[in-house]
Amino acid sequence: MNKELIYTLLIFLAVQSTVWFQTNGQFVWNWFKDHPFTLSLFGIPISLGYIYGTKFAYSAFEGMLWPGRLLCFAMGIFSFTILTNYFMGESISLKVALSLILATALVCIQVFWK
Repeated sequence: MNKELIYTLLIFLAVQSTVWFQTNGQFVWNWFKDHPFTLSLFGIPISLGYIYGTKFAYSAFEGMLWPGRLLCFAMGIFSFTILTNYFMGESISLKVALSLILATALVCIQVFWK
């Protein structure tokens, strides 16, 4: 696994997790519910994260955009599942488990299929 791919995965996981807190924190903490404008200011660093994650993915996959987009999607599924379970207590249903399997398959296809 090359350096650009590792950066891609870490950046996309970080920004997807940050977006979870930005949008769903309102259901966990009152401060988040009471300060939507302040939370919206995190959109700038989140956007930069997506820009740099896409840049590293583009490099890692030799000029192809689709693999990075699918990795970003999969990192969102992983982070959403973990954070929603931890903070909201939503269990992993059969439907969610199958979605996680599909997200894992997407990552494996993009990373290992040459």
